[in-house]
Amino acid sequence: DLQICQHRAPTCCTKKMEESYQAAVRRERAQSIQALNFELKYMIVGHITAFQEAFESLLRFAENRTSSLFETAYRPMAKEAAEPVKELFTDISLYILGAETTVESAVLRFFDSLFPLVYSRLINPGITDLSEDYTECLRLTRQDINPFGHYSKNMVTELSKSLWASRMLSQALSLGIEVINSTEHAALSKECSRALVKMQYCPHCQGLTLIRPCVGYCLNVMRGCLASVAELDAQWREFISTLEYLTNEMAASHELETALAGIWSSINEAVLHAQLNGPQLSATVDKVCGQPKQQEGNLSSASIVPVKEVTGTQTFVMAHTSLNNRRREFISYMKRSRTFYASIAERLCDGDLVMRDSSTCWNGEDVV
Repeated sequence: DLQICQHRAPTCCTKKMEESYQAAVRRERAQSIQALNFELKYMIVGHITAFQEAFESLLRFAENRTSSLFETAYRPMAKEAAEPVKELFTDISLYILGAETTVESAVLRFFDSLFPLVYSRLINPGITDLSEDYTECLRLTRQDINPFGHYSKNMVTELSKSLWASRMLSQALSLGIEVINSTEHAALSKECSRALVKMQYCPHCQGLTLIRPCVGYCLNVMRGCLASVAELDAQWREFISTLEYLTNEMAASHELETALAGIWSSINEAVLHAQLNGPQLSATVDKVCGQPKQQEGNLSSASIVPVKEVTGTQTFVMAHTSLNNRRREFISYMKRSRTFYASIAERLCDGDLVMRDSSTCWNGEDVV
């Protein structure tokens, strides 16, 4: 009653053993593919983590630098500006990780929150009644009167260019993990599991437990079984090319590191622009939002303080070097995996599965 290991000679197998063999080849094949995938997946997961750490390090550096700007140059508003600064960098981090947000909305929301502080602490430091309604009016007015000039738009442009590639790379790496996971759980067809039993276990039914499959025979069976996985070859090669393109984009002229490190400078220029145009801004705001209550004697507006480079360059250089090195290592490894899905049958037939250095092997019917 054997269905797979039918042979003219006497046999020591039963139909139940054949069923056990079919379960065994499915389990073994899944384990073999998992083992092959492990190194590739380990590298991608490791680099996702490394990129994340490098991004976070750069973001923390840029955030600390921006906070230092307010503490040194714009002390009257430093405490209140801390929250908008934190929100800005949280939004940037979420954007890189693939959240449904945009760089433009994050930056403009920051400047919306910043304008009431700049207006009431630097341009008109005598204001005492900064009610919620008045603050909201200032936020809305910012969009119309553009107190920060072209600096806010420039910041959006610079960050959008540099963060886009980082966001895409982050999403691409996650997609790579999904693809690899899906191949691990690809179901073997009935024909495939029967072919694998015939190749690996039918010799046992003749008492030939030490005979292994011939190399060519193994390759034919594996290629047939993994045809659907091998079809990923063209898309996988394209995926590797896309990763290469994205890593090159990240290292191109609009580098992530440079853009993040320059945030403090853009904000500083924007605040200075608003201060220089204080009288015109006050006149417009008074028309739109009304005149707020002032302290007696009406304090003069805060003096404009030129800001020198904020310290911390060494941290930035280290994070910059770390990210560049990670990129190079990663893309070099991924380029070597271009043929991963095209050569999966060859890799599964390598090693202990087949007989390489012997004159006898199993061809599916007999020992040859």
